[in-house]
Amino acid sequence: MKDKRMSLEDFQKRIPDGAVIMVSGFLGDGTPETLIDALLKGPQGNFTLIANDTAFSHKGIGKLIVARKVRKVIVSHIGTNPETQKQMIEGSLDVSLVPQGTLAEQIRAGGFGLGGILTPTGVGTLVENGKPKITLEGKEYLVEKALKADFALIKAKKADFYGNCTFNFTAQNFNSLMPFACSCTICEVQEMVPVGGLSPNEIQLPHAVVDFLVKGGAQV
Repeated sequence: MKDKRMSLEDFQKRIPDGAVIMVSGFLGDGTPETLIDALLKGPQGNFTLIANDTAFSHKGIGKLIVARKVRKVIVSHIGTNPETQKQMIEGSLDVSLVPQGTLAEQIRAGGFGLGGILTPTGVGTLVENGKPKITLEGKEYLVEKALKADFALIKAKKADFYGNCTFNFTAQNFNSLMPFACSCTICEVQEMVPVGGLSPNEIQLPHAVVDFLVKGGAQV
């Protein structure tokens, strides 16, 4: 066991150019805004982002899109961020749109040792182009590969110094899923408490999959 607290400056140095990053949040709720802002200030870019969405131009990972620090996104929708749409149309941003449930399960598969998932979603549509299909009990399924990343950037309402985390209502979204599918998880924490400061019943993400903690702001 170790104290996993990290300074914002050390965080900035740890993320390399071209990193593949999973970022939690749903339209910015549950997104680590302090970590996003730190990436905006750094020289690195050319990121591949895996997230539920690209939030808004002024919020969440949308700010990285506006700053043109992203080369590719794998997301379930982009309708709330006109900058994402603009860059996709002009060809400067590679956008891979994935049904939300499929995206969540691809991440889950990546975190729990599976090579992929079977889903009927997208069969008979453009989504199936170039993807393998199998038939089970007379029903067709697409084979969707598991998703993994170099880093998971998440946001906790509260965490102890070991990295046990709890989240705020629906802000939990992808926060408790993405850490399992990444090589390194960095968690922005609203409130840090000593070890023992969380009831076992409160813990929604275990310390074993959290590598570093960064003190963040109040927004969750």
